[in-house]
Amino acid sequence: MDYFIVCLAALAASALTLFSGFGLGTLLMPVTALFFPIETAIAMTAMVHLANNLFKIGLLGKYANRQVLLHFGLPAIITALAGATLMTWLSDIPPIYEYQAFGSESQISPIKLVIGLLIIFFVTIEFSPRISKIALDRKYLPVGGMISGFFGGLSGHQGAFRSMFLLKAGLSKETFIATGVVIAVMVDLSRMVIYGLNISTQQINIEWTLIAAAMLSAFTGAYFSAKLLKKVTIRFVQVIVSILLVIVSFGLISGLL
Repeated sequence: MDYFIVCLAALAASALTLFSGFGLGTLLMPVTALFFPIETAIAMTAMVHLANNLFKIGLLGKYANRQVLLHFGLPAIITALAGATLMTWLSDIPPIYEYQAFGSESQISPIKLVIGLLIIFFVTIEFSPRISKIALDRKYLPVGGMISGFFGGLSGHQGAFRSMFLLKAGLSKETFIATGVVIAVMVDLSRMVIYGLNISTQQINIEWTLIAAAMLSAFTGAYFSAKLLKKVTIRFVQVIVSILLVIVSFGLISGLL
């Protein structure tokens, strides 16, 4: 069941990414968190996210803007390390509260509380038409890189802030998409260094076959997205995904997930 649900989420999220503007990690991480500890779910999602973006670089990478990569991407790498470090630190803090629910013991932990609140926050940003259209001046690219990178390292949610800052960079459609993908890969590689150290030192069990299956599902979703979503409006998809994400985030905050 975990393979089916995670792979289905990877396929659907990858397909939606090409049309709706919200990222693969936004949907896949909460779904993976249903079956694994939150810090493991974030690391596994990062691997799938990285592989999917590398796949996109193969298609669009030549259109990336080098100047934007320098001013936005480099600060993002630095703060991604800080965000990933904070995530590993939060995962080591004991639960804040424990209680019995539905015949089992539930825990409210700092890491789940933070990630749950972040999901709600980013759902608001990524799916709100008014907020998602906010575009900031190009001179703020380094600041945007720092903000996007930090939250990318902490929870994997970086797309909303990245788009907000890149919209004013004067890029063509192809360059905008390609530059965003390359920056996402830069952040993913940066945070994977911290995640890898944490996995090694904590001896965290990673389901590599599940990751491989999710990667293949994500590739398939990206390839067939145009055909799969021709008759579905993006607004409908955004509303459904927003509702599911809010439900999962409240589950994390309450300790039920």
